Amino acid sequence: MLVLKSFGLSKSERIKKKNEISRLFNSGKRIYSNSRKLKAIFCFGEYDSGTIKIVTAVHKKAGNAVWRNRVKRLLRVSYRLNKKILTDIVKEKTLLIMISPNSINKKNKPKLNLDYVQLDVIELLEKIKKQILIENENGGKN
Repeated sequence: MLVLKSFGLSKSERIKKKNEISRLFNSGKRIYSNSRKLKAIFCFGEYDSGTIKIVTAVHKKAGNAVWRNRVKRLLRVSYRLNKKILTDIVKEKTLLIMISPNSINKKNKPKLNLDYVQLDVIELLEKIKKQILIENENGGKN
């Protein structure tokens, strides 16, 4: 049962508060996947205990509600399966992440599957990890 718990996404791991979302937009850093399909905004600091919180967002003009909900679900599943990339470096600080599609919409990609999204999510998580490690080496002067 412990193995299944590590792949879960509990309520405490989701961004729900308005001030956390505004903190992301005000002081977060934007990164893009190499294919520019996905973008992420992340903010790393001393807000709460050492947790990783995530939110997925899809612009309303990207497609109908069914398509947008599928994209959000695929992004969450991709994160859940690969969150171990970040869990080892976050100790006492909080990491807030927003993942959203950048160049994907219903017109250019009507049928989405997990494989299409997952590689870019892994790439974004690796880039976030690299940025955090660089920031920790510099003593947070960036």
